[in-house]
Amino acid sequence: MKQDPQAKAEFVESRLLERYGPISWKPEGDPVAELIGTILSANTTGKNASVAFDALMTVFDYDWDRIRTAPPDAIIDSIRPAGMYHQKAPRIIAALERIYADRGDYSLDYVAKMDVDAGLDYLTGFPGVGHKTASIVLLFAFNKATFPVDTHIQRISQRLGISRAKADPTQVTRDWEPLVEPAHYYQLHIHLIRHGRETCTARSPKCEICPLQDACDYYRGRGAWQR
Repeated sequence: MKQDPQAKAEFVESRLLERYGPISWKPEGDPVAELIGTILSANTTGKNASVAFDALMTVFDYDWDRIRTAPPDAIIDSIRPAGMYHQKAPRIIAALERIYADRGDYSLDYVAKMDVDAGLDYLTGFPGVGHKTASIVLLFAFNKATFPVDTHIQRISQRLGISRAKADPTQVTRDWEPLVEPAHYYQLHIHLIRHGRETCTARSPKCEICPLQDACDYYRGRGAWQR
């Protein structure tokens, strides 16, 4: 197949759609919960982040005001399963402080009226919230046209040759966004994460059953490619 980036991206989209089926965006619930859950998910597994989030909500009775005003040590005790709790607890408090200071309540619904650039600028202004976290909130909570990159997507993008081997997540986002219809960002994001978990794993990728072989620089190099 032709290996220019646009053709490669279209091939990847179509093959993953065949493998995993269509996925439509649906609201994820409270955008504030999405933000806090994403802060917890940094540098840990989705399972650990979910356990920590559920514990936080249970301890503080699903009350953002109680979490915002709680002693940091109380939050730390609740979110230990997520790891990095000494960094994450202050970030959670700071995010809730910012939201409350801006609005007088605990809602991010006003972000729905912002364009992508304004939404990214606003959310990355929160202490400890980077481009990836902001992008996840915008995509999952509001279906905004931004393409978050996690470790699975970063790895697959580098192996495919969509991104260079040492590209960071922000650069991988920039590589994908011009190649994909914005309406497809959500579906491709989900497909790539699933593919990274099930087939294009970090160790011992299952290249022999991968539907992306024809577009993959890593497969053609069979180990010569440097991660």
